[in-house]
Amino acid sequence: MTALHHKLLRELWGMKSQALAIALVFASGVATYVMSLTTLHSLQVTQASFYSDYRFADVFVSLKRAPESVAEQIAEIEGIRFVQTEVVAGANLDIEGYPDPATAMLVSYDEERTKLNRLFLRTGRVADPLRGDEVVVSEAFAEAHRLRPGDTLSPIVNGKKERLTIVGIALSPDYILQLPPASLVPDFRSYAILWMARKPLAAAYDMDEAFNAVSLQIDPGANPFEIVDRLDRLLARYGGLGAYTRKDQPSRRYLSEEFRQLQAMATVFPVIFLSVSAFLLYVVFGRLIQLQREEVATLKAFGYSNFAIGMHYSQLVVAIVAVGLAIGSAAGVWLAQGLSAMYITFYRFPYLQFRLDAEVFLQAFLIALAAAFTGSLFAVRRAALQPPAEAMRPEPPGRYRRTWLDRGGLRRLLSEPSRMIARNLQRRPGKALLTSIGIAAAYSILVMGLFFKDSIDYMLDVQFRLTERDDITVSFVEPTSRSALFDLLRIPGVEQAEAFRAVPVRLRHEQRTYRTVIQGFEPDSTLRSIRNTELEPASIPEEGLLMTDYLADLLRVRPGEEVTVEILEGARPVRRIPLAGTISQFLGVSGYMQVKSLNRLVGEGNAISGAFLLIDTARENEIYSKLKGMPRIAGTEVKRKALRSLTESMGEQMLIFAGIATLLAAIIAFGVVYNSARIALSERARELASLRIFGYTRGEASFILLGELSLLTLVSLPLGMLMGRWLCGMFVRNLQTDLFRLPLVLEPRTYAYAALVVLICSLVSGWIVHREIKRLDLVGVLKTRE
Repeated sequence: MTALHHKLLRELWGMKSQALAIALVFASGVATYVMSLTTLHSLQVTQASFYSDYRFADVFVSLKRAPESVAEQIAEIEGIRFVQTEVVAGANLDIEGYPDPATAMLVSYDEERTKLNRLFLRTGRVADPLRGDEVVVSEAFAEAHRLRPGDTLSPIVNGKKERLTIVGIALSPDYILQLPPASLVPDFRSYAILWMARKPLAAAYDMDEAFNAVSLQIDPGANPFEIVDRLDRLLARYGGLGAYTRKDQPSRRYLSEEFRQLQAMATVFPVIFLSVSAFLLYVVFGRLIQLQREEVATLKAFGYSNFAIGMHYSQLVVAIVAVGLAIGSAAGVWLAQGLSAMYITFYRFPYLQFRLDAEVFLQAFLIALAAAFTGSLFAVRRAALQPPAEAMRPEPPGRYRRTWLDRGGLRRLLSEPSRMIARNLQRRPGKALLTSIGIAAAYSILVMGLFFKDSIDYMLDVQFRLTERDDITVSFVEPTSRSALFDLLRIPGVEQAEAFRAVPVRLRHEQRTYRTVIQGFEPDSTLRSIRNTELEPASIPEEGLLMTDYLADLLRVRPGEEVTVEILEGARPVRRIPLAGTISQFLGVSGYMQVKSLNRLVGEGNAISGAFLLIDTARENEIYSKLKGMPRIAGTEVKRKALRSLTESMGEQMLIFAGIATLLAAIIAFGVVYNSARIALSERARELASLRIFGYTRGEASFILLGELSLLTLVSLPLGMLMGRWLCGMFVRNLQTDLFRLPLVLEPRTYAYAALVVLICSLVSGWIVHREIKRLDLVGVLKTRE
C-alpha cells in the first residue's frame, strides 16, 4: 500500500460522516433507478410469460351474430394461424349481502375447444361442458366477495334469473384487469368475469352454431393492420364492431399505460437525484481540495505527478460512490421486491417472475460514476494542476473594507455576530450562492415527490365534482328508444335523468388513427358538463365534433380541420366532419357531439345508449334493487364506487411510489444541508477558534456559523419553490397517457411540508455541527503561522 493509499484511508475516516452523507445521496438515486427498472422489467417479463403460456390472442373482434361457418372464411385470410369463436354476453348479478349494482361478462369456455386466452385455475376446475349451472369466476371478484368453490351466484341470463354454482376461480390473459364496458377504471367489486360451458351459454342467447366474438392468432410475419381491415369488411354484414389488435385490447392497453407511467418515473427521478448528487460533489470536493492546497503542494514537492494526484482524488470519489452504489443497489432490490409484489396484487398476474438484470446494475454504476466525476472533475483537475509554490503559501486573507452594511448604517441595528454573518455572505457571494442552490435543489425534489397528492386530488375533484354531477350511470344492452328514459324516471327515488348516446368509432386524420368513443349529450345537460382548456363550462355545438385536447394532439388536428369518422356499429358509415373545438379532460380521450347530431351521423333515429341519474341517496338500495331486475340494462356505474376504484388503482400506487421517492428525497435534503454545514465549519474552523480565544462563548461562535447556514436555508426556499414547480412541470409532461393526464397543481401545504423537512434537516445538522464547535482546537490556532 502506497503513501497515497494511506492518505486516502485517513481522509475517508476523517470525513466519514460527510462521505456517508454523500454516499446516501448517491444511494438514493441508485435505489430509485434500480427499484424502478427492476420492478418494470419484472412486470414486463411476467406479463410476457403469462401471455405466452396461456396463449393471449393477437387480434380481437366483437359482432352481433354470425353462423359458425363464417369461421372458415376468417381462417382463409392470409396471415391467420388460428381462429377461436366465442359467445360473450353481459348480465346483471344479484350478490347476497351486496346491495350495490353488480354486472358480469359471461364468456364461453371449453377445455378442449379453447386454445387461446386459456384459464389459469387458481383453485377448483373448469365448468362441465354439458352442464349449464356451473361457472368459473374471476379471482379478483371472488376475493372481493370472499367467494369459494361451492358458493352460488344469481345472474340474470337473457332476462331469466339463474342460479349458478362456482366450481373454480381463475385468471385469464385477456381479463387480467377487469374493466367494465366503456369504463377507464378496473372494478373488482362490481364487475365479474364468469366462464361458462359453450353449449348452455349459446342456447341461452340463441347462439347455437353461432358466435358473437372472435379471437385470432396470427403468423409472426403477418401484417395485423391488413388482417384487421379484411376482418372488418368480412364481418360488417354480421354487425361487426371493428377488429383491433392486442395493442388496443382494453386490459393489455391499461397495463401498457401503467408501465409507461412507471417508465417515466424510472427515468425522471433518478436523473434528478443523481444530478443533485453531482452538484453536491462539485461543492464538497471543490472546497475540500481548497482546504488541502498545502498538502497537494507538499505531494508535488516530493515528486508526485499531476496524474498521481488526480488519481488519488479520483479514488476518493470512487470509494464514496462505491459505498453509495452498494447501499443503493441493496435498497433498490429490497424496494423493488415490495413494489413488484404490490403491482402483482393489483394487476392480478398469477405469478411473479422477479428479474434482476446485471445490465441495470451496470447502468446504475456507470450513471452514478459519470455523475460523480462530472461533479468532481473541475476540483480534481484544479488540484492536479496547482503550482507547488503557490499552493504552499497559505490562502491569502480576503480584502476587508467598508460594505453597504456599514455605509447604510444598518450595523447599529445588528449585534457583532450578526454583522459577521452579513459581511461574510457579502464578501463570499459565490460560496453562498452554491450553498443556496444545493439546498434549493434538495427542497425542489421534495416538492416533486409531494405534489402527486395535490395533482390527484385536483384531478378527481374536477372529474367527479365539476364534470360528473350524476350519481349513477346506466348503460343499456344496445341502443334503444328514448322511451326507456321515462322507465328510469318512474323508479321511486330517481330525481333526474338525462340520456346519452355512445358510439364506438375509429377517428382518422391524415395517416394517424385512433379508436375511441364519441359521446352524445343533451345540449342543456346539467348532470354531465364538458370543460374547455381553461376548465370553464363549454357548450356542444349543433354541428361538428368536440375532442379532448390530448386526442387532438395525437391526431395532430386543429379546430376547423376535418376528421374522418368510421362508425364501428350498425351500417358502419364513414363520414367527414369538422373539428369544432377542443376541451380539457384528465381521464380518457373521446369525442363529443349533441345526441341528435350523433344519431344523424350514425344514420339512426332518436336512439340512446343509457342515462345519467341523480337519485335520493336515502333510497339508493331500493333503486339498485329495481335496476338489477331490468334485463335491458347492461351495466350500472355508481360514481362513488368509480371514485373509490380510481383512487385504489391509480392513486394508491402512484402515492406509494411517490412516498418512497419523498423518503429518498428527504435523505438527499439532509445530505445537502449537513455537508453544507460541515464544509462551512471546515473552512471557518480557525476563524471560529480565534473568536473563542478572543472571548466569544461557544453559543456565539455557533451562532455565527449556524446563523449563516440558517439564513442561506431560508433564502434558498423561494428558489427551491421555483425549481420544484419546474421539475413537477417536466414530470407532468412525461406522464401524459391515454388513460389520464396529471394537472400541474401545487398546494401551499406541499411547499410548507417540504420546507418543514428542510428546516428539520437544518436543525439536526446544526446540532451535530454545534457539538463539533465545542471540540475546536484552540491551542492549534495559537500555533498557526500565517
